[in-house]
Amino acid sequence: MTDDTPIRLLLADDHPVVRAGLRAVLETEPGIVVMAEAATAEEAVTRAAEGDIDVVLMDLQFGRGMGGAAATARITARPGAPRVLIVTTYDSDADTLPAIEAGATGYLLKDAPPEDLAAAVRTAAAGRTTLAPTVADRLMNRLRAPGTALTRRETEVLALVAEGLSNQAIGDRLHVTEGTVKSHLARIYTKLDVDSRTAAVAAATGLGLIRR
Repeated sequence: MTDDTPIRLLLADDHPVVRAGLRAVLETEPGIVVMAEAATAEEAVTRAAEGDIDVVLMDLQFGRGMGGAAATARITARPGAPRVLIVTTYDSDADTLPAIEAGATGYLLKDAPPEDLAAAVRTAAAGRTTLAPTVADRLMNRLRAPGTALTRRETEVLALVAEGLSNQAIGDRLHVTEGTVKSHLARIYTKLDVDSRTAAVAAATGLGLIRR
């Protein structure tokens, strides 16, 4: 992309007010053009494949159907795919890790200042990474102390525990045996230095590992 070529955006969020707000902020920026909007993740995947989008601003939670992380994986799997910048209200590991693993170039929170949003778009278009400070801090902590960091699957298990699901129900949801769930919980207890499901959920919530 040359300096005088505008960065072409797709805004993917199920809330019209959010899309309007993003458009209002970004359309005032020189060299940035909002090409299209998508109200569902499925629509975003389809629109991003048309070849005229450089950066997709992707929410994580849509009302129903595909989520933002799954859509990100679909979009980034294509040759010559646009970059995906996650713009969401959620900063827990349960949200950030799947999105980053799915191929997101950046991860920003919706309360970021407008200038940070515009800068993140330009950074993503250049193929570089922008992370919200809270997300960056926790990723650094995971790298510094990998023995105490929960894996993605452990985070998924604990998030379902927080929803009140039994081990059997968690196994059914994740397509694993109840014994496998118990093994994950045992490792979670050790890592978090707790001895119960309630304590594990409280500890993980306090550390930002699962959503409050």
